[in-house]
Amino acid sequence: VSPSGRLADTIAHSLSNYPSSASFGNKERNLYQEDIYVGYRYFETFNPKAVQFEFGFGLSYTRFSNQLNALTILGSASEQELVFNIEVKNIGDQYSGKDVVQLYVEAPQGHLGKPSRALIGFVKTPTLDPQDTVCLTISCPLSSFTSFDDCGKTGHPNSYVLEAGEYHFYLGGSVRQAKLVGESVKIEELLVVEQLTEALAPVTGFNRLIPKGNEENGVYNCDYESVPLRTIDLSKRILSELPSSIPISEDRGIRLLDVKQGRADIDEFISQMTVKQLATIVRGEGMCSPKVTPGTAAAFGGVSPSLFDLGIPVVAAADGPSGIRMDSGHKASQVPIGTLLGCTWNTELNEKLFHLVGKEMQANHIDTLLGPGVNIHRHPLNGRNFEYFSEDPFLSGVMAASQTLGLNAAECQIG
Repeated sequence: VSPSGRLADTIAHSLSNYPSSASFGNKERNLYQEDIYVGYRYFETFNPKAVQFEFGFGLSYTRFSNQLNALTILGSASEQELVFNIEVKNIGDQYSGKDVVQLYVEAPQGHLGKPSRALIGFVKTPTLDPQDTVCLTISCPLSSFTSFDDCGKTGHPNSYVLEAGEYHFYLGGSVRQAKLVGESVKIEELLVVEQLTEALAPVTGFNRLIPKGNEENGVYNCDYESVPLRTIDLSKRILSELPSSIPISEDRGIRLLDVKQGRADIDEFISQMTVKQLATIVRGEGMCSPKVTPGTAAAFGGVSPSLFDLGIPVVAAADGPSGIRMDSGHKASQVPIGTLLGCTWNTELNEKLFHLVGKEMQANHIDTLLGPGVNIHRHPLNGRNFEYFSEDPFLSGVMAASQTLGLNAAECQIG
């Protein structure tokens, strides 16, 4: 089988090349001075010479070509959907293989500053024999190109916005191999896609990375700006928005099944629970609880006799995301780590794999999996990098969604 994986992270020449190195691992606090410029978003924008192997890089026994046949735009304003029709060909003469077509956007710098490349879509081909061709599509909502304005530079603080200007697209086998396509999208004036409110702005001041100027080779100089600090009283907001209290009542014979079947509402059910029961259901039980499948990570739900009497089942949680783990001597399948699965760039296989994980969970009476992990590879020395997919949020999200769909399909099939 010809290899067809691609790197889900940038491999630099030195640990010190990663922009998070300067503020990584502090015992008191970690300052995210690199801001959105993580991985290739930093290297391709500021420091391409530091890269040994670029994001999306991979090898094969054969070679591929790809080209954009057409770009179709559906809808209007921020509701537009961009549909890229792409033709991929195995241009080798001996070996079959699969290709990964990656689509990147170069957004206008605008008021907020942008990375020079951002992954917005990808697709993996089926196995192509030499000289075989396949046509595939990548669909992207225009709203996925937004930037978050946390300080009001655009006049719309705490909003996701599309800044005015021309959005260019790059297509290819890696962030470096991707070539500029002839089609682009121009936004005439700023569009506010979503208005939000300030939540967890920093309370400690620091400077964050932004692009400055533009050299002839397209690489930006590094500059820094002060982060906007918190302007709200978070405690007061939380207290002001707490839901109304539910008065405690006597046991009225309402069970959880009554809520599910519509004979009572959830507030009526909860009102029967004592303070002790409420504390118990929030706390749950830890590793190797005897009330669930032996050796699993946790038990929650009806972990006390009185909670169980209310019809609340005991629910088991198993450690993922590399398959279920039972510290009991029982055997289970070992699943590749998150990073390796991310390197497949294959949503279909990830979904199929976790469909099987879901069936294995059911066979072992395990209800929930502590996975997939969707944290970002901010630095190569992150202690749990192996559980996560990538330095890129889009690739991470798509892979996590595929695995979750697979787990859900297993549940629906049995149910």
